[in-house]
Amino acid sequence: MSINPTDPRSPSRQIADHLRAEIEAGRLPHGAQLPSEKQLVEQFGTSAQTARKAITLLKAEGLVEGQRGRGVYVRRQAPMIRVGSERYSRHVRNSGKAPFQAEVEARGLNWKQEILELAEVPAPAWVAAWFDIEPGATVFVRRRRTWIEDAPGQLAPTQLADSYYELETVADTLIRQENTGPGGGHARLEEKGYRLTRFREELETRMPTPNEVRDLMLRPGVPVVHLRRIAYSGDRPVEVFGAVLAGDRHTFAYEFDAPE
Repeated sequence: MSINPTDPRSPSRQIADHLRAEIEAGRLPHGAQLPSEKQLVEQFGTSAQTARKAITLLKAEGLVEGQRGRGVYVRRQAPMIRVGSERYSRHVRNSGKAPFQAEVEARGLNWKQEILELAEVPAPAWVAAWFDIEPGATVFVRRRRTWIEDAPGQLAPTQLADSYYELETVADTLIRQENTGPGGGHARLEEKGYRLTRFREELETRMPTPNEVRDLMLRPGVPVVHLRRIAYSGDRPVEVFGAVLAGDRHTFAYEFDAPE
């Protein structure tokens, strides 16, 4: 194949698009090594600079990654965690599993949760708005980072999660402790009389902040999904949840009845 001079795409884009098509077709499978710059120059009859720019485009898309001293490889697909609406089902809580636990174990993957903070803190503005309280009012937060199996015997961080509660809601509950017990925080809310009646989720895809890149150990070009979830008991929000999820580790699936 050679560069088409009548193509409106730049030569580097033509090479990048060709390699992407090879990846998508499976002719360059996950973990496969890309042709070297020298091979691309010979294949497309172009300069080394143009070949290098094509690889840079694919790196920016998160499709490939460089390995020092070895070359450039098609990025391996990480285990995907399915984030579905059924994870909030009461039967899941009654089985003793929290939502994240249920999703990960359904894939047969090992996992762990790291508690980062348990504290009374000023409510961020977006949290205060859902609770209908003044920004800066004191609320309780559970901050944690979750890890799942990335390779046999190896865990990778996948999610930064913060759960906010009004103080009276979690008073004298295990939600204020590291181990919330079987079924997680939602089970403890229901034990206290806050029967969960509905959930609202909002999803926003964006590029990560430097801190998120560090804390989630993200590779270049990987976006994050900012998930906000409101858990209601009747018409009252009893948990406001915010999470940042690695975009290459999650898929979202929702099932619901069609509204009348």
